[in-house]
Parts: sequence; structure tokens; C-alpha cells
Amino acid sequence: MKKTMVLYGSTIGNTEAAAETIAQSLGVTDKKNADSTSAEEIASCDVIIAGTSTWGDGELQDDWAALVDEVAALNLQGKKVALFGTGDQNGYPDTFVDGIGILYDAFVSAGATVVGMWPTEGYEHSSSRAVRNGTFVGLALDDDNQPGMTEERVRAWVALVKPELE
Repeated sequence: MKKTMVLYGSTIGNTEAAAETIAQSLGVTDKKNADSTSAEEIASCDVIIAGTSTWGDGELQDDWAALVDEVAALNLQGKKVALFGTGDQNGYPDTFVDGIGILYDAFVSAGATVVGMWPTEGYEHSSSRAVRNGTFVGLALDDDNQPGMTEERVRAWVALVKPELE
């Protein structure tokens, strides 16, 4: 069995709730907050499922602040990463889920393979650092404006990434 961790940063609980649902759906028991996780713990995993919310003008959630640069400096060659994030596409349409774009850049810099790209259809935003080649680099959730879609999106994304993570 591949060593897998669900890692998240959450301020008001939406990202933590998504992390819990994703962990349960994938049968992952190792679920941690980014502010209590070391870079060495991340490097010891084969699969990392990482989530964050986005704050302010496209800033990474505080729990990730000290860790993101350490992640970028790791050697994660051969590791797989799946990303998810929460944001507010109506209140911050030009920075919607930028946080997962920041995580994407860090994990790619470390040599990880990122899986679980997600379509941008069904969202109303004008810009996002999380969009590459026309898709989000991970699952985008908006519990502020589309709370009724979260469960369905998580279920579909888990079905998408599960074979890629095995």
C-alpha cells in the first residue's frame, strides 16, 4: 500500500471538511493540518493530497505559509500529488482558488507529478492562478456560492483521481 497523506490548511472549516470527505472516500487515515506537518513527513509519503483555501487578494491560507517554501525545496520525484481548494468566485473572481495554483507551483518545483486536473466549466470567475491549459490544477470548491455542488464535485473528483493515485 502506498503511503498517503491528506494535508490541508483551513481557516473557517470548509477546506478541513473537504479534506475529511476526501480522506474518507479514498480510505486515507493520515489527515493533517499543514501547520502541524513537517516537510520531512510530506517527503516520506508516496501520495500527497493537498488542499487550501485562498485568502485576501489570492494569498495562500496561513497554515501553509511556513511550509510551502520547504515543499518547493524537497525532492518529490516519483511522488504523486492531487490538489483541492476552496474559494469565493463571486467575491474574488480574479483570484478564485489561487491557493491551489501556489501549491501546484511548489509541488511541481519539487518534482512531483500532479494529477486530478478539474474543468473550469460551471464556475464564474475571471482569473485564477490555479488554471493551467484551460483547466484547474485540482478540484475547485466554492461553499460560499455553490454549496449544493460540493458533495457532487468531491465525489466526481475522487473517482477521477483514485486510479491515478494507485
